Amino acid sequence: MQSYKRALTIAGSDSGGGAGIQADLKTFSAIGCYGMSVITALTAQNTVAVTGIHPVPPDFITRQIDAVLTDIGADAVKIGMLHSPEVIAAVADALHRHNAVNIVLDPVMVAKSGDKLLQDDAVQALRSTLIPMADVITPNLPEAGVLLGTEITVENQMADACRDLAALGCRAVLLKGGHLGGTRSPDLLYINGDKKPIRFDAERVDTPNSHGTGCTLSSATAAYLARGNGLTEAVSQAKRYILRALTAGAGYSIGKGHGPVHHFHGFWT
Repeated sequence: MQSYKRALTIAGSDSGGGAGIQADLKTFSAIGCYGMSVITALTAQNTVAVTGIHPVPPDFITRQIDAVLTDIGADAVKIGMLHSPEVIAAVADALHRHNAVNIVLDPVMVAKSGDKLLQDDAVQALRSTLIPMADVITPNLPEAGVLLGTEITVENQMADACRDLAALGCRAVLLKGGHLGGTRSPDLLYINGDKKPIRFDAERVDTPNSHGTGCTLSSATAAYLARGNGLTEAVSQAKRYILRALTAGAGYSIGKGHGPVHHFHGFWT
């Protein structure tokens, strides 16, 4: 009997289908993994706005994690929206008990529409409880700024920010430079203890359809880790996947706001 490569996402549900759990499961499937989910919150969301958030109680989040990991297991875990300190504590405790591996943490704080997804008092819990457990964290520049208590506005600040984030205890940092503007989109991968980060540079895709980009990149990284790639290769492959998804999705129109990337660009157009 063959076995699947297994990837688990712990995140919020996006009713519009472009980000969160839905984006993660699409990405896992496109890359060839068996996807599983633990829903941390329900959001009423579309391409324009988040109109409501209904949190899942921490004990039920724990039940979901236990149900999946005691039976199926996971070769990698992607973590997205965790809205409160209690949820962060529940997820950290469950993953520790199950000896979870290849943890990719995307510290989701704000939706593409600008709506806030993380309580203020959850930031410290993220820093002290969950980041030290992560194999790689994938913040964008505003998220990194919140975690470090500083503003990151130019590329020259990114390398130092990577080192400061790694000092919180994670194995590696993938700092995304998409908020810098310009024609290029530089990301830095810093593996804790290395002298300097690895730079991944890509041409910026001119598209309104970028909803779920961060979720997709982090879940793609988790999927490639689940498939046995080393961290640097997993990030490289994930960057290639998201670039193609953005490029393929640029020609579509769905909704009135920020549309999704094309997760299944390798299968249909």
